[in-house]
Amino acid sequence: MLLRLARNLRRETDALGVTSHQATLLALVQSRPGLSLRELAFEEGISAPSLSGHVDRLEGAGLLRRVRSSDDRRRVGLELTREGTMLLKRVRARRTTWLATRLEQLSEHERDLLERALPALAALLEPRT
Repeated sequence: MLLRLARNLRRETDALGVTSHQATLLALVQSRPGLSLRELAFEEGISAPSLSGHVDRLEGAGLLRRVRSSDDRRRVGLELTREGTMLLKRVRARRTTWLATRLEQLSEHERDLLERALPALAALLEPRT
C-alpha cells in the first residue's frame, strides 16, 4: 500500500520533468546550502562518484550550481538556482495537492485512523541501533 502511495507521488513529480530522486537532492541542497558533493553523497548513502552524474544533470538543467567557498577555495558547495527553487516549490505543491485531494475523499473516521498511525509510520523512518 505504501509503495503504491510512493509510486503515485513519484508520478506527480515526474510530470514536472524531474525524478523523485532529483527532487530529493534539490530539497537536501535547499535545506543545507553550501553542502558539498561528498556531504550530499553521505546523506544519500551513495558514493560521491555515483552522485556526481546526478549533480551534473541538475547543474546542466540550470537547477543547481557549484559554488567555490570564499573561505576555502578548495571547497565547492552546492546551491539551488532560482529555477531550482521554483521547481521544488512546484513539486511540493503538486504532490501536496494530489495527496490533499485523496485525503478529502476519505471519511472523517478514515482520516482519524491515518492520523493515529502517523507516529508508528514515523518510527519506521528512525534509525534503529
